[in-house]
Amino acid sequence: MSKQAGSLPVIDLTADTPCCPPLAQSRVPAQTAAVLAPAFKALGDPVRLQLMSMIASAKGGEACVCDLTPAFDLTGPTISHHLKTLREAGLVDAERRGTWVYYRARPAILRQLAGLLSVEPAAVV
Repeated sequence: MSKQAGSLPVIDLTADTPCCPPLAQSRVPAQTAAVLAPAFKALGDPVRLQLMSMIASAKGGEACVCDLTPAFDLTGPTISHHLKTLREAGLVDAERRGTWVYYRARPAILRQLAGLLSVEPAAVV
């Protein structure tokens, strides 16, 4: 039997406002941790972290899988698996154009993750 009384509350990972205070300021609610953990887990793999970096820093804001795959000593299907993991974690969007897929980072979720890891003191209002 689950201890959960209902479904997880909706946390908008596309919002430009922080989802929660930084770790250094207060405890992360369990529901928020459950929503954010897949993104952190996806970035926990060295290949996916490199792919994310390549996509986020790509000229024009997007990268073709045809440019990503040759950067690694891995097979195309393995790179596709890693990109699928990033997509399922909500870190990137993908768009098929002909035979190629182009990936774009989702800046709002990256800001959410960065804000959570911030160790800067809270601003005095």
